[in-house]
Amino acid sequence: MNAKLSPIQQLDRLDGDGAQSRWRASGNDPYFEVQLPESGLVGGWYIVELEFEVFRGRIHGPVLYPDYSRGYVLEADRLSIPLIDARAGRHRVRRLVRFVADVTVLRFDPTLIPCEFRVLAFSLERIGKLDAARTMFNALWSRGAGADRVSLLRDVALDVFRGPRHMADRLYRAYAAEVATTGVSDYQVWVDFYDDCTDEGIALTLETMPVVGDAIRFSIVVPTYNTDPKWLRACIESVQAQSYPHWELCIADDASPDPQVWALIQSLAAADSRIRAVRRDTNGHIAAASNSALALATGTHIALLDHDDALHPLALAWCAIALEQNPQWRMLFTDEDKIDTEGHRSDPYFKSDWNPDLFQSQNCVCHLGVYERALIEEIGGFREGFDGAQDWDLALRASEALLSDQIGHVPKVLYHWRMIEGSTALAPGEKSYAHFAALRAIQDHFDRTGTPAKVEEMPGYSGYYHIAHEIPEPQPRVSLLIPTRDRVDLLRQCVDSILERTTYRNYEVVILDNGSVEKETIAYFRELRDHSNVRVLRYDAPFNYSKINNFGASSTQGEIIGLLNNDIEVISPEWLTEMVSHANRTEIGVVGAMLYYPNDTIQHAGVVLGIGGVAGHSYVGMPRGYPGDKHRAGLVQSLSAVTAACALLRRSVFEEVGGLDETLVVAFNDVDLCIRVREAGYRNLWTPFAELYHYESASRGYENTPEKIARFMREEALMKDRWGDLLEKDPYYNPNFTLTSAPFSLAYPPRG
Repeated sequence: MNAKLSPIQQLDRLDGDGAQSRWRASGNDPYFEVQLPESGLVGGWYIVELEFEVFRGRIHGPVLYPDYSRGYVLEADRLSIPLIDARAGRHRVRRLVRFVADVTVLRFDPTLIPCEFRVLAFSLERIGKLDAARTMFNALWSRGAGADRVSLLRDVALDVFRGPRHMADRLYRAYAAEVATTGVSDYQVWVDFYDDCTDEGIALTLETMPVVGDAIRFSIVVPTYNTDPKWLRACIESVQAQSYPHWELCIADDASPDPQVWALIQSLAAADSRIRAVRRDTNGHIAAASNSALALATGTHIALLDHDDALHPLALAWCAIALEQNPQWRMLFTDEDKIDTEGHRSDPYFKSDWNPDLFQSQNCVCHLGVYERALIEEIGGFREGFDGAQDWDLALRASEALLSDQIGHVPKVLYHWRMIEGSTALAPGEKSYAHFAALRAIQDHFDRTGTPAKVEEMPGYSGYYHIAHEIPEPQPRVSLLIPTRDRVDLLRQCVDSILERTTYRNYEVVILDNGSVEKETIAYFRELRDHSNVRVLRYDAPFNYSKINNFGASSTQGEIIGLLNNDIEVISPEWLTEMVSHANRTEIGVVGAMLYYPNDTIQHAGVVLGIGGVAGHSYVGMPRGYPGDKHRAGLVQSLSAVTAACALLRRSVFEEVGGLDETLVVAFNDVDLCIRVREAGYRNLWTPFAELYHYESASRGYENTPEKIARFMREEALMKDRWGDLLEKDPYYNPNFTLTSAPFSLAYPPRG
């Protein structure tokens, strides 16, 4: 029976009509309904024949779901088809399946992952039990060898006495086990479907690219020392494969003892006039060799490439487009991933836009780094003595000469780190000398810029650092504002934890009492009179989070305002010291903290704009110590917003932007404040080194009444109307990540 397929879900018709349509599976649950005879299918054994043509991506694990007159299908009834990771081209499969009862509806899932394909044939043929047994036996016999075949013969012989049904069940269990699907990572799917590196894929991408002239010319700098000729050749060939033609390759051989290295370079240079090469007389290490390669450069821009890595074929093209569209950029970086010796890509780093604090904690610029050649000349090229961190040191010194809008980010994976023995791509701790060079480079950066800060190692993490910013004396006064209404159990826990555990000295706790009536609460307020740095201010009006805190700010004199919920508990003594050290910096706006639920899972690790429509928290529910995407849950960084459940900012900044918006009674007032602070030219910051518990919604409850839901929807609409597209363009959240599911999950397709 040749069956007709009707698209039901996550299938977009691209061309054609009927059986010959080209389809795009747009998610991980696409399916057709198989048009069955009016009477359905009689239970029993069937041969399924499938033929696909794959255009983009891969077909992975087709599945049949029979409905046995229930009106729905069950996962337990799935029948897998052994077509795993079938890539571009035609693929045909013939498979035996068993329907255990009469089938009224048959669902066909062509693939478990996104791809573009055409179904050239789909048929079902019923066969008898004897033919089914013969088919399974032959398949298992051809699959097995030696002991497997002996075992198969023994089992069949035993089943002769147990009956044909027992034999069929045993054979079918073994036969069906053949199609256990291999794992495929989200990133493999993403690469296949949205980062097509085939000739056809590149051609299609180039058709949609803006036209770029020849004014931008890249000098690709490659220092090399005793590189395996196989990987050096692969590196150079990745440059020669660039779709953008205006480049030169500048290679410096750092006196490699292996004569094959220089011989290979000479032969490739002789065959390609775009390759310029020099051999150093003595080994000077990476920085010296990089400077020797720089001396050969004549292009407008310098691109840095390691000797055993590879460029994406469109790397220079996308960089040229970005530079032409953003002429103010004098430095740019791209996203990157890793590539193994078999050419398989993994571990992508989808980066934030320019993020100075994150960059001081981790080399998030790294690859691919591109610099205006004049800028490199201005800062004197690479500094010797910083080998292993020479590119980090170069980027630090370059950033000192630039404004933030002169540093660009191209959110595309254009560079592939090679994972081979001895490479930091394989193990970041491979080169301890690089770790110490980075420490010195970062500290030198602070010393040069007159920044009172000290770089500190993070035990157990090579390549990541904590920056301790100095707090001036006398310490700035901090006014911690805590709105509350009764719930003295929470308030007592909050205030006592501040008083007992906080090591920072110059602060006051200001309780904003919004109509407490319980005698236990009033008694606790009387107790607090014994503390010279605690006071209670009465605010008698309907609850409005923004109004209450604006009132508190206007009634205090602290140089720094702290916004704090009454369901917070301090657990790290240095929390306020850490937050003040950042809030006191002139370029910083709002500072947020790491908040955990009482069960030690993450409640707040920063806010991402656009998640869920307006904004959402990162890493919610992950265990304490969870590193996050590229360890971002463990490093200080700029973010668009943080929660006001625990946030600090200078009074001058708070007053400059007009405080909290009082039309936002409960929801999003903190996000709105952070956006306005960012728009005023400050960077908001989040630190994981200030840790607190947050008993979220313990005092006010959840949005679970009609009135609360209506108010939430009004405030959500206000935010969308006020900030519009900005909510979908968070500069600290890569457009290759989704806005519709958990933050830092891949987007299908990318949003950029």
